[in-house]
Amino acid sequence: MLTLIIVIVALALLFDFINGFHDTANAIATSISTRALSPRFAVIYAAVLNFVGAIYSSEVAKTVGGKIANPATIENGVYIVIAALLSAIIWNLLTWYYGIPSSSSHTLIGSLAGAVISGAGMQSVNWAGFKEIIVILILSPIVAFATGFIIMWIIKRIVLVSGNNSRSKLNRTFRFFQILSAGLLSFSHGGNDAQKAMGIIVFGLVALQYQSSLDVPLWVKLAAATAMGLGTSIGGWRIIKTMSRKLLKIEPINGFASDLNSSIVIQTSTAMGMPLSTTHVISSSIIGSGAVLRFHDVKWATVTRMVMTWIITIPISMILAFLLYKVVFVFS
Repeated sequence: MLTLIIVIVALALLFDFINGFHDTANAIATSISTRALSPRFAVIYAAVLNFVGAIYSSEVAKTVGGKIANPATIENGVYIVIAALLSAIIWNLLTWYYGIPSSSSHTLIGSLAGAVISGAGMQSVNWAGFKEIIVILILSPIVAFATGFIIMWIIKRIVLVSGNNSRSKLNRTFRFFQILSAGLLSFSHGGNDAQKAMGIIVFGLVALQYQSSLDVPLWVKLAAATAMGLGTSIGGWRIIKTMSRKLLKIEPINGFASDLNSSIVIQTSTAMGMPLSTTHVISSSIIGSGAVLRFHDVKWATVTRMVMTWIITIPISMILAFLLYKVVFVFS
């Protein structure tokens, strides 16, 4: 049993570490693009606040650990977790290599569902819980685009009413605000994303009968928070390039608006105990806020490529995890 626990924890922390450098761009791309923060400081800043956010709560972890399937009663739960984690790690590395800001949340949820189907059958999936999670994953970027547009429109109106049209002064002011909003976004990112690795570890611990509840032990919180913080400190420069340059030209004013909006959406979902894709939320916030200033400057070809990746991530992850479970089970 101890060996299996070690394997599950190691894979979950590896996933969390990869999630850290895969999703670093989420919190710092806009502030780097506008030069509000230097790249080196931004990565360290995000790493520290990712760690703090990760140990803040555990409701999302309980959702991931228990809403897709019941780890206490499911057959072959340990091998299901291993297959799901391997699938999520492989997809994250592939999309990172090609600089595509895909969703670590989508791939983990899809992988867990696929592995459960492969190892315990369709009837073992809690389809109501799975559907609830999928609805949040789909709706959250739509909401983020709409609210990002609204927040940017309000800020623009306030600036116009104030009569302050000096671009250089506006840039200086909002670069300062971006330092604050980037910190808040890093904290929010850690609070939602790191909990997914915590949830999958708890799933494995319950399946192994190491514990009976979905409560997250302190050592799991600290381990997952540390893994994400270390991963963030490495920096996902490929994805940062996509987020900060290939979507649209980011200025301090819409960079601040998108960071603030993303934080609100992510914090709301975390308070509800629901995992969402921070990548999708932040990308949608950038597009929504940027569209207020320069709708025609949005690089819609890049947006289309990203949306296609979002659409295919869950089904591909399900298939990959389904197949990997067969391999893991044969060699177990």
